[in-house]
Amino acid sequence: HALAAVWNGPAEGFQLTEIPLPPLADGEVLVEVEAATLCGSDLHTIAGERSTPLPTVLGHEMVGTVVAVEGQVETHDGRRVTPGMRVTWSVGASCGDCPRCRRGLPQKCRALRKYGHEAMTDTWRLNGGLATHCHLVPGTGIVAVPDELATEVVAPANCATATVVSAFRQLHASEAGLVVVQGCGMLGLTAVNYAKARGVEEVIASDVAPERLELARRCGASVVATPDDLPDQVAAHSDGEGAEVVLDVTGSSTAVAAALDLLALGGRLGLVGSVFPAPAIQLDPEMVVRRMLTLRGVHNYTPDDLAVAVDFLTRADHELLRSLVARTFPLAELDQAVTYARTKRPPRVAVDPRMTSPGGVCDASR
Repeated sequence: HALAAVWNGPAEGFQLTEIPLPPLADGEVLVEVEAATLCGSDLHTIAGERSTPLPTVLGHEMVGTVVAVEGQVETHDGRRVTPGMRVTWSVGASCGDCPRCRRGLPQKCRALRKYGHEAMTDTWRLNGGLATHCHLVPGTGIVAVPDELATEVVAPANCATATVVSAFRQLHASEAGLVVVQGCGMLGLTAVNYAKARGVEEVIASDVAPERLELARRCGASVVATPDDLPDQVAAHSDGEGAEVVLDVTGSSTAVAAALDLLALGGRLGLVGSVFPAPAIQLDPEMVVRRMLTLRGVHNYTPDDLAVAVDFLTRADHELLRSLVARTFPLAELDQAVTYARTKRPPRVAVDPRMTSPGGVCDASR
């Protein structure tokens, strides 16, 4: 049997539930979960700010070890998936053949199934990270993970890190001389660190929290600023031209509106954090045209991005990235993990399902 924290909605919370290990169909893989980190979207769901089909197993930032494979399954780089292989995998499984997949948008596949976001079914119950096992279905991008990568470093790869890689690719941010990152949670801090690794000359990070600005500085930000000070800092470090790329990971309508004024002529704004309802903003089309601006929505990523993310992590500062995961809790203490994440607001908190004992109720919704 596997043990899963089944989410039943904000009113009922989590129920630790024993679930039989599934019989695998052709092309499917069973993974023992090493750890899952709590993403901001998980916390929004638990707080009732995002809706999700019920009942479900939340958690989509995860890493684990293959315990069973049915048929021939290959990793993204063509290696055969075998028991004992350490892996991470794409947040969604896609068909590969619909118009969206053919256009290079597998994360928007018409038949997309997302780990940590789907209702449990009779044939797909272990479909999220907050469990001892996860059931991988065909169409999932699987990436092998080197043993030397610490759990805390690699667990966020298939959400935070891969999404940052996707954003940089789509915005051509690595070619920019000045990149601004608005919001210094896990996504923002990863973006700062990735920008420096890709050779961006100047990275300005902004947040309202002094402790997060200090983390941004440790991650490689050239300059840190509060939102109020940000325009002056951008002007000072661009000779008044503005930023070539602004990456907003806050999802705040106020921050998004302010970002437009930070852009240089021909600048590119990437919206990454707007994954929950927020007030609309006004947009002046003439301003966009005359300043030749690009606005790009970035949601999730392709398996290629995940492979690049894991490669980046192998060469990153492991001690620094490990420190961004403040604490690790057993699955049986999921309620404490959520409370810690909400009150202390570290970049990430991890849950290790191998530390659990069966039975019991979690009330992380309260």
